[in-house]
Amino acid sequence: MTEHVFVEALPDLIDAGEYEDHPDGDLVRVRVTVTESGIEILGDGMRPAAVEAVLAALGLPEMDQMLCG
Repeated sequence: MTEHVFVEALPDLIDAGEYEDHPDGDLVRVRVTVTESGIEILGDGMRPAAVEAVLAALGLPEMDQMLCG
């Protein structure tokens, strides 16, 4: 089971200007970065449930999450 850790900020992968081009809210972006300590996977989406589903499918032990407002 993935532990969700709420953090203050995460980088955006979707610009607010892109919302008009995706009226159904189906845009999801994922960035994979190789770091010295392993692999970092960052997801962003117009619908948080879609991003969570993609990241949860990876079976990660921990997922940082930011509350949007």
